[in-house]
Parts: sequence; C-alpha cells; structure tokens
Amino acid sequence: MAEDMCKLTIGPYTMHFSGYQPENTQQKQFCEDIPATGQTIVVLDYIEQELRTLPAEVRIIKDTGTESNLETDTVFNLPAKVYPNGSIDFAYTFDKPGKFVGIVTVGDKKEHVSKFPFSVGEPKFYTKFLNIYMFPVAAVLIVLGIVFFMRDRKPSQTVAS
Repeated sequence: MAEDMCKLTIGPYTMHFSGYQPENTQQKQFCEDIPATGQTIVVLDYIEQELRTLPAEVRIIKDTGTESNLETDTVFNLPAKVYPNGSIDFAYTFDKPGKFVGIVTVGDKKEHVSKFPFSVGEPKFYTKFLNIYMFPVAAVLIVLGIVFFMRDRKPSQTVAS
C-alpha cells in the first residue's frame, strides 16, 4: 500500500481509486489523469473498515483555481451516504476535455476532505512537447544527415573528348 499510486488519503483514512473507460481503453485501469473524454467509471474502495460506517460524498468540479462558487463549478455530485459494502462506484460522461478537481468528503460533520486535481482528454506534458517540437527536430536531423553523407562525396569529373 505504501507505494500505491492510486491511493487517496482522506484525513486518517485511505481509499483505493480506480478509473475505467470501457469505450476507449476497455479493461485498462487508470488512477491519475483520464485519458479521453467519454463515459468514465470510477471506483473508490475503502481500505479501513471504519469508513463503512461513515457517510461519504464525492464531487467533481471544474478547476477554476478557486472553490468560491462550488455549486456553479460542480459537474457531478454523489450526495453523502453510508456505503456499508466498502466501495463507492459511479459513472460520469466527460463531454469536453479540461481540468477538474475531485473532492471526497468523509464523516458525519464532513470533517475529512481530500482534493485531487486531474485532467480529462489532455495530453501529458511530454506528449505536448513532442507534438510541438517533433517537426522542427526531424527537419534539422534530416538536413544534418544529408550534409553528413554528402560531405565525403567527390564531385564527379567530366571527361573531355
């Protein structure tokens, strides 16, 4: 559990986060950024048994940099309730790519909160970097290759008759 990248810490409690996109990635699981828009299934599995007796709420909001207008920015809300089976699951369809924040609140007084930013349908930094610089780098490599192979060639001599 210590090395689990899909672990969500909520106060003294932990949950295991799993996401799936059956239409896009079939059975492939993810727990960070969501690879594409479309239907997404999220599963939060409780690690501690104590969580089974506490109400939990899940909310997804647009990442606007502030939470001052929580109701307007909310795109999905699963109201607080007790999940005695130890697992919360829901489906949501992301229509547009963008940045979001997941908020999980646990406790009778909503005293334990975990917030985690994520993106939907946006390439990772290195993919953006490759897309932006791939063409110029490839062009320079081709020119260098041509210069390298042409420098050792001797000009052809014309034969005088």
